[in-house]
Amino acid sequence: MFLAGAASLESKKEWINELNVFPVPDGDTGTNMTMTIMSAAKEVVGLGDPVDMLTLAKTISSGSLRGARGNSGVILSQLLRGFTKVMKENEVLDIPLMAEACVNAVESAYKAVMKPKEGTILTVAKGICDKAIELKDSGLTDMNVFIDELIKEGDRVLLTTPDLLPVLKQAGVVDSGGQGLMEVLRGAYDAFQGKEIAYEITPATGRGPSAGSMSASASSDADIKFGYCTEFIIMLEKPFNVKLELDFKAFLESIGDSIVLVADDDIVKVHVHTNDPGMAIQRALKYGALSNMKIDNMRLEHQEKIFKESEKLAAGVDDGTGLPEDVNVTVEACGDAKQGVEADNSGLKIAPCASEKKEMGFIAVSVGEGLDEIFSSLGVDIIISGGQTMNPSTEDFVNACNKINAENIFIFPNNKNIVMAANQAKFLVEDKNIVVIPTKTIPQGITAIINYVPDMTVEENESVMLSEITNVKSGEVTYAVRDTMIDDKEIKEGDYMGIGDKGILSVGTDMNNVVYEMVDAMANEDTELISIYYGEDVDEQSADELCRTLADRYGDCDVELQFGGQPIYYYIVSCE
Repeated sequence: MFLAGAASLESKKEWINELNVFPVPDGDTGTNMTMTIMSAAKEVVGLGDPVDMLTLAKTISSGSLRGARGNSGVILSQLLRGFTKVMKENEVLDIPLMAEACVNAVESAYKAVMKPKEGTILTVAKGICDKAIELKDSGLTDMNVFIDELIKEGDRVLLTTPDLLPVLKQAGVVDSGGQGLMEVLRGAYDAFQGKEIAYEITPATGRGPSAGSMSASASSDADIKFGYCTEFIIMLEKPFNVKLELDFKAFLESIGDSIVLVADDDIVKVHVHTNDPGMAIQRALKYGALSNMKIDNMRLEHQEKIFKESEKLAAGVDDGTGLPEDVNVTVEACGDAKQGVEADNSGLKIAPCASEKKEMGFIAVSVGEGLDEIFSSLGVDIIISGGQTMNPSTEDFVNACNKINAENIFIFPNNKNIVMAANQAKFLVEDKNIVVIPTKTIPQGITAIINYVPDMTVEENESVMLSEITNVKSGEVTYAVRDTMIDDKEIKEGDYMGIGDKGILSVGTDMNNVVYEMVDAMANEDTELISIYYGEDVDEQSADELCRTLADRYGDCDVELQFGGQPIYYYIVSCE
């Protein structure tokens, strides 16, 4: 049922993206929810059959939490996490247990949101929960009727979301997150009824390219950076929770690559390529006794393999040697691969950082070559490539925190849809003090880090940053992907839109005029600085002309122009 729900959501993700209120080209609710649930689904597929309820519940919970992206993804992960807490204690789920699981799911989700807003996925989930309690109290025992009624109630509540959020009604759409939740439930119900579902979910796997596809002359010992293939099983002596799992993976990343770590209640299967197997073994002993230990010198094996492959190639033989077909494992991008540009599967980019011990570290989310350079020049240790187009996951933030050798780390999410994922990471990193500055725009992030003072305490810096970002008004210019009506503004497909902190400020067919109107709505008599960051689709000459015009219009203000290189948004502008 879970896999069918995930497949159902994935099949509708683009349609759900289009339900976003703002008709921007990077509407991402469907994408975020899909990536969140698929993070867990791929691990579930890798479990194989049979699987007990406890293992399934833990896999769904930890997988969705690590993969959570965006507000909608974080809320979905919390719904799954709360539900599976009840589910994991029972091999058979009846209606009373399902109702209890629904209650726990909703409570977990509401706790994850600092200021819960009705008319969202939370409202839909709560409506389903209330119906589950009502049906349980009625004495209903037919699970088929129970699930059917929950879906009918969820659809009914979803249709009321425009009445609870005027912006939804004006745009003529229901809440996209709520719609995503209903698609998960519909897929699950199809599986419950025995309908054939094409899951097509690729398990997380350690399987690499076939060795036979590489010519002997194309590789050498120099390609093997880490020489010892190290494998063992940890017989756990204490609970191995998500936090311990992420910490152990981060340690393995620091000493090697090709990390494989699969955990269940009693054991942890570990695989790592490293130059110091003893370090991996010593760390593992903290969690329990070891068994099935195996260490191979890959450089020696590699030399033998090349010799044999050379003979086969000369004879025209290719046996397609690879990993066994029955291997189902989870692979984590790690080591130097994580240090490179766009090294991981999500397309996120993590820049190299200094390794010396220090008091303060900084992480910023950014997108665009120019903006990345700005943050780097301001002292940011790790830049996570993301933003409105691709929201980083909770695990991306955890991994970044683990890479910085500092006692305190400031995180600047720089997008309102990323703040929740950053906050989730804060609770998973226990050996460092993580401070999330809830910057909702790139200009806010730049202002926050500019105001960092080395001689002040963490608390003092946090207070100053929180105060200074309130003085920043941000606006972004992009284009509309559909016709709609928002904030009493009629928008046609292809129009340029100037989007401010709280809504659409300008609409039109001339890009520059849209920028001027947007700045007019943002600036006031207290404005001293106007900063302009032009995107990858704007040429420097056009940006210079726009900057000069704004400088003439606002003679009392400093007007600065910088290359941002951001996609989709032609200009990002701030007034301070």
